Amino acid sequence: MRIAIIGQQAFGKAVLDAFLARGDDVAAVFCAPEKPGARPDPLRLAAEERGVKTLQLPNLTSAGAAQALRDLDVDLAIMAYVLQFAPQGFVTIPRHGAICYHPSLLPKYRGPSAINWPLIRGETETGLTIFRPNDGLDEGDIILQKTTPILPDDTLGTVYFDRLFPMGVAAMLEAADLILAGKHSESVQDEALASYEGWCRDPEARINWAAHATDVHNLIRGCDPAPGAWTQIANARVRIYDSQLIPARRFADVKGKPGTIAAIEGGKVLIALQGGLVQIGRMRSDQGEKLSAAEFVTRAGLGVGDRLEAEPPPGRLAAE
Repeated sequence: MRIAIIGQQAFGKAVLDAFLARGDDVAAVFCAPEKPGARPDPLRLAAEERGVKTLQLPNLTSAGAAQALRDLDVDLAIMAYVLQFAPQGFVTIPRHGAICYHPSLLPKYRGPSAINWPLIRGETETGLTIFRPNDGLDEGDIILQKTTPILPDDTLGTVYFDRLFPMGVAAMLEAADLILAGKHSESVQDEALASYEGWCRDPEARINWAAHATDVHNLIRGCDPAPGAWTQIANARVRIYDSQLIPARRFADVKGKPGTIAAIEGGKVLIALQGGLVQIGRMRSDQGEKLSAAEFVTRAGLGVGDRLEAEPPPGRLAAE
């Protein structure tokens, strides 16, 4: 089949590699222009290395963008991690239209941080959807879906890189084949089941140590590795990773006031919370220093019984 790929970054590159590896004709790659000083887009680099025509257009809404796609005379447009708005006048140009990847089980979790929010909200299952893009955000008809469990200690990183990423590449190939063979079906999304969440960024990723242990654990793993759940230590922002939940089963399991350090052991820090403990493995400063959680809090001059967001106690100096 003859296709155009619209996308960017590692997922876009993986989709390009997959179609080329099996001998499909990739007429061109559309990717967004890179901002000054930004890292080179892996999709653009891969397309150029393989001699695939590369178009970096400021938007996909112009007559020029539509004409560029029309001139390619492709069977299908493959949308792999697209942040630019692609209107109906653009995506319906190929003979068989376009398909788009979204890393959630639509219509749930429409929006740009669709992998973060299911973990943050404690879901036990997520998945991916290949759908027909329309002018609504993630609202088009569904072609196929794949599911995957969310395990208790999964993070955004494990769910995406270990499962939704490779599953998504394979699903793009499968959906394209079904469409070209005329064997696909399309179903309208059920608006009664729909939900939309916006970006998960720093305002959403700040830890509330007064929250339940389950909620704190889910926030940390849902932001691991990005954007990184965070707290303040000595007025500096610190990002927290490698969370494990230790539920309290009885009163004797309660190890301190919520938000205080209950133990420092084995390179890890245990934080007392409502309903249990959260064990933290790693911390990172906004200056990029990555340390074990135990080393980080010790350097900050904190010990058992101290609150993470408090100033170090008088007379206790951070280790050099």
